[in-house]
Amino acid sequence: MISTNKKFSESIKINGINNNIKEKNNILTDMLEGIALTNDNIEIISETVVVKKNKKNSGVALVSGGGSGHEPAHAGYVANGMLDAAVCGEVFTSPTPDKILDAIKEVDTGDGVLLIVKNYAGDVMNFEMAQEMAQMEDIKVERVIVNDDIAVSDVEKRRGVAGTVFVHKYAGYLADQGLSLEDIKNKIESFIPKIKSIGMALTSPMVPTTGKYSFDIDDNEMEIGIGIHGEKGLHREAIQPVDVIIKRLLDELLKEVKDQSLIVMVNGMGGTPLSELNIVAKYLNQQFQEHDIAAKQWFVGDYMTSLDMQGFSITVVPYSEEIEKGLLAPTTSRYF
Repeated sequence: MISTNKKFSESIKINGINNNIKEKNNILTDMLEGIALTNDNIEIISETVVVKKNKKNSGVALVSGGGSGHEPAHAGYVANGMLDAAVCGEVFTSPTPDKILDAIKEVDTGDGVLLIVKNYAGDVMNFEMAQEMAQMEDIKVERVIVNDDIAVSDVEKRRGVAGTVFVHKYAGYLADQGLSLEDIKNKIESFIPKIKSIGMALTSPMVPTTGKYSFDIDDNEMEIGIGIHGEKGLHREAIQPVDVIIKRLLDELLKEVKDQSLIVMVNGMGGTPLSELNIVAKYLNQQFQEHDIAAKQWFVGDYMTSLDMQGFSITVVPYSEEIEKGLLAPTTSRYF
C-alpha cells in the first residue's frame, strides 16, 4: 500500500506533479546508482558510463547511448550478447564527447569499437567528436547511425527510435560470432534501412528536470507519428478505437514496407500497460492478415521509452533466418 504520509507526498512532487524522484538535479546519478546496485554484471565509470564488469578480451566492442528518459535503453542493454557500454546523458540530453571517449577506451580490446548512434543532431555530433578523438589515440572506431522513424519524410533527418534496440541485438550477435569491425559495420549498414518504425501518443511526457510537459494535448486527442523526446507527431486527431489507431500507423508503414514476412516489435512509450501492448499486438496481427502479411516473430514490451508517455510504437523488419537468429541469440540483458 502506498503511504499517504504528507512528507512523503511532498517529496515526490515537482511543480505539483507526482513522481518518484527525490531531487530533480540528481536524477541521472540516482538512477545509475540504482542500476549498479541491482545488477551485478555492470559497473559505472566516469560517473555516467555503464560498462560490463567482465570486459571481453578480444572482439569488436559495441558502444551506444544518448539522453536518459528512454529506459531500459540504453543502459539496460549493456550485457553479454548486446552492448559493451552505454553512455548516459541527462534527461533528453546527449552525452558529452569526453564521456563517450571514456567508454570507447574502457571497452576497446584492440579489435575496434562500433558506435551505434540514434539520428539526433546532438548525438551524431558528440559521438563523431569522440570517434575522432579516439582515432587520434590509434583506436579503431567506426560509427553507424540509426534512422528508423518513418514519421519524418526526409530520410536523412529521420530519427532513431525503437528500431535502435534491434540494432543493438543484431550487432551484439555479430560481434559474438567473431566478425571484424568492418564486416559488422557493413552488415549493420545494410540492416538499418530495412527497419521501419512509427509511433503514437495519448499524452505528452513530463520532463522531470523542468516539471513541464513536452507539448499540450487534450484528453480527447492523440498524436500520430511522435518522437521519443516529446516531439509532436505528423498530425493530431480525435482519439479512435485501438484498431483504427493501428490502421493509421500501418497505412504509413505499408507505404514503405512491401515484404510479406516480418519481425515485429510493439514498443511501449513508458506509460502504457503491458496488457494494452498485447491488445495492440492482437489487432495489429488481424490487420497483417488482411494484407497477407505474416508476423514471424514478435517482441512486445518497453524497449525504447519516452519517460511516462502513454502510447506505443510499431517497428517492423523483413524476416530472414539470419536476422531472426541474431535477435533470438542468448543475451544476459533483462530487458530483451
